[in-house]
Amino acid sequence: MELTPEQRITLHGFNNLTKTLSFNMYDICYTKTKEEREAYLEYIDEQYNSDRLKIILSHVADIIGAHALNIAQQDYVPQGASVTVLVSEGPIVEVPTESYEESPGPLPDNVVIQLDKSHITVHTYPEYHPTEGISTFRADIDVSTCGEISPLKALNYLIHSFDTDIMTIDYRVRGFTRDVHGHKLFIDHEISSIQNYIPDEAIELYHMIDVNVYQEHIFHTKCKLRDFDLNNYLFGYTKDKLTPDEEKEITEKLNQEMDEIFYGKNIERGSIGTV
Repeated sequence: MELTPEQRITLHGFNNLTKTLSFNMYDICYTKTKEEREAYLEYIDEQYNSDRLKIILSHVADIIGAHALNIAQQDYVPQGASVTVLVSEGPIVEVPTESYEESPGPLPDNVVIQLDKSHITVHTYPEYHPTEGISTFRADIDVSTCGEISPLKALNYLIHSFDTDIMTIDYRVRGFTRDVHGHKLFIDHEISSIQNYIPDEAIELYHMIDVNVYQEHIFHTKCKLRDFDLNNYLFGYTKDKLTPDEEKEITEKLNQEMDEIFYGKNIERGSIGTV
């Protein structure tokens, strides 16, 4: 769909298109003992408490040109945090051409662009396997806008803000808006893949799969780290402290956990290799 600058700018009143980015990240760790698990969860709670998450969402608001109207944040017992930001339009300036291109957005410098009322939320979900020694941390971030810029422009910054093993990213454009002649616009920018909004250096690190429903303006990309280094998944020690059998067993458990999250289904151990 080719849109002229006149179509982009000359709308009939409020921009009624809703563009929603859902960014889900997973951090996985092997915690053999209860003490290791408790220490890992304490580390996660410190790294991703509501104060830090509020800072991340504030930068996202800057990138998409939003003004925060209200911020609600909450840390939970025993683990977890939530932050919700209600935002309104930013300063109304001429929309830069690059805001429509399929390209990674900035790391938070200042992008000033028109944005109508919308919201940004984050919720965290620490959890652990009851017997296998696997601990998993998930953060869900949703950025919903009704402005000129796509929330996909915040994706580059979000990827850089989290140390993540698995990412699932969903993007959907809903509703329609009208130009001054009454012609409906069901999307106001070009998009063929979420991957075009991910920087090359990140693409090189991940296996990626796309599932897109173009006629419905629904886009889905999931990502799994290519390289596996067991030392990155042990909490408080390194693999030289393990026997060869322990190293093999823990590696299999971790790879199975990542495969199950990536493929979205339970998998028999040994039935699938790394992608």
